Amino acid sequence: MIHAQRSALMARVRGRGNASTVGALAAVLRAQGWSGWRQQAVRGRDAQGEPFRVRLDFVYQLRRLVIFVNGCFWHGCPRHGTKPRGNAVFWRAKFRRNQERDRRDTRNLRRAGWNVVRLWEHELRTKARPRLLAKLCRLFAQAQKSPTIRSG
Repeated sequence: MIHAQRSALMARVRGRGNASTVGALAAVLRAQGWSGWRQQAVRGRDAQGEPFRVRLDFVYQLRRLVIFVNGCFWHGCPRHGTKPRGNAVFWRAKFRRNQERDRRDTRNLRRAGWNVVRLWEHELRTKARPRLLAKLCRLFAQAQKSPTIRSG
């Protein structure tokens, strides 16, 4: 299939975003009683004064904390990312663009005063849960305020 045909075909595919990974982290946060997060977009200006807009997975607005959950496939996890053999040039470019966008968005958010954390999809697995919880506790402790803990 030539590039233009593949591009037209892929443009018609409508994904669900990262609903499974975001849902998994939301379940972890709820189970710990950590509330106060929202899913939203942040608008700002980069170092050159250009406007930027980033869709965030989890935002703790008052704590200026942003948590992203990166899928191992789409963001090129060094541990679990796979590289499709078919149309390898396309996929290498796609993964490189995703990683460049991640670095740019992280840099812009940090310059705007946000604490930015990127978790990998594999960190949400059940057997990795103790390490994830320890990491989240450290993040919340480092943020401007501690997470809101539901009582009872």
